[in-house]
Amino acid sequence: MTVIKSSLPESERRVTGDALQETLVDLLGLSLIGKQAHWNIVGPRFRSIHLQLDEVVSAARAFSDTVAERAAALGVPPDGRPETVASSLALQGPKDGWLRDTEVVQLVAEALDTSIGRLRERIAATEKADPVTQDLLIGITAELEKQRWMFDAENWPRGD
Repeated sequence: MTVIKSSLPESERRVTGDALQETLVDLLGLSLIGKQAHWNIVGPRFRSIHLQLDEVVSAARAFSDTVAERAAALGVPPDGRPETVASSLALQGPKDGWLRDTEVVQLVAEALDTSIGRLRERIAATEKADPVTQDLLIGITAELEKQRWMFDAENWPRGD
């Protein structure tokens, strides 16, 4: 059943809808990973990383709402149900229990890196299908790259 009529032709709506749904799952997953790490981080850099995690979570949550509303506006019902996120998430989550600050930095940097790579694929996929959605994905990528840079800087020096 289609309740909202899309302004896109069906083939473009499908490509765009898939890109938005996959992005929604990644963003919801990123916010959950960030909060779990936020609650369980320990170590000498606790405070600064704890606060930095709030920035990632806040951005991921705000972007997930924007992405879901974009999908709905195009007649694609967004699916952010827990079971959908759990079964579709491509990001590696944290282990159970306390997390050393160095582990958190690496975990979040890798989650951001994976998210960014997947977003870049969707940017390419939506170039012709829907430039408006492509623009949205570009903006999200820019912010996640900024967050990735900040976590990557926490990893220095790594010996490479």
